[in-house]
Amino acid sequence: MPVLDDLARPAGEHDVVGGVPARLVAAPADTGEAAELIKAAQDLTVVVRGAGTKIDWGVPPRTLDLIIDTRRLTGVVEHAAGDLITVVRAGTPLAEIELGDQVLALDGPAGSTVGGTVATGTSGPRRLHYGSVRDLLIGITVVRPDGKVAKSGGKVVKNVAGYDLGKLFTGSYGTLGLITECAFRLHPRPRVASYVVAKATATDAARVREARVAPAAVEYDSTTGELAVLIEGTAEGVRERAALIAKLLGGDVADDPPGWWGVDPWPAGGIGMKLSVPLSKVPELAGGGDPVRGSAGTGVLYAGAAGITEVERLRARCVRLGGHAVVLTAPPEVRDILDMWGPVQGLALMRRVKDQFDPGHRFAPGRFVGGI
Repeated sequence: MPVLDDLARPAGEHDVVGGVPARLVAAPADTGEAAELIKAAQDLTVVVRGAGTKIDWGVPPRTLDLIIDTRRLTGVVEHAAGDLITVVRAGTPLAEIELGDQVLALDGPAGSTVGGTVATGTSGPRRLHYGSVRDLLIGITVVRPDGKVAKSGGKVVKNVAGYDLGKLFTGSYGTLGLITECAFRLHPRPRVASYVVAKATATDAARVREARVAPAAVEYDSTTGELAVLIEGTAEGVRERAALIAKLLGGDVADDPPGWWGVDPWPAGGIGMKLSVPLSKVPELAGGGDPVRGSAGTGVLYAGAAGITEVERLRARCVRLGGHAVVLTAPPEVRDILDMWGPVQGLALMRRVKDQFDPGHRFAPGRFVGGI
């Protein structure tokens, strides 16, 4: 297998996914090279790795032969400023995307990449105003497990078997193939941004919405008892709207967010959960005595759990409120005996999609819900 010989190296001690060591690591430089690599690796099981900020999310792969590292798949391919569109390679860190007077409004942990953000379906505080990664993604280029390149949406019109590949691959945890490029909708870069931070409850988020100040984000942290509101726009508009919210909440206006803003509320190696409930139920979830943090404006919050009993209690609580809860990450001794995903609708359909895209179940086998 000449392509594997040229691109792959023996895995090192840190080339591990969920405690499962790989045998080989390869870092293709472009879509064509990635396609040749995957064609040559038809007998191998594969996990895709970006910056590794979420490499321990999900269930460990059943087996792992090859890690495809996207660190060489970087850079802005195209920036169509007049159309408010950019095409970016999957290994590009979000923090390194510089587009002048326009912005890709995705938040993520330090170093997180475009491909990893799409693959895990993660969206940060600004999703309230700009939408989630699923909303901002308008096109995608992927290499399927059979080595064929497929494109969907964006500036191309070709689709594959009627699928919206962008929506399928968002949140798929690398189980359907390798993302190599993404096309995103952009927004004008705000001239000014201010934060209003106040001692408040999640119930007060409704007062912010009723004030009609168009916040970019409304975040709540139950540990500090703080509500933080991000206001973006022109200097005069931000000053007026921030002053209105500060008066409404009895808070202060600051240039920088509070220290907890966008930070996972669980320690390294701990149990981390994502809790989603209808917007009307956010005060009840946030006011239940559990340490939670996240978007009081969209109903997506995060929590750290002390053990399996607490996971089950938080999950049952979310279901009672009309939502759901998944465990994003957990230490091995917990992960091995815990249902990370909980009840999921449409599992039979998801399995059929997996079978069609990856009949041999080679890509991230077992990483996703239902052992997909």
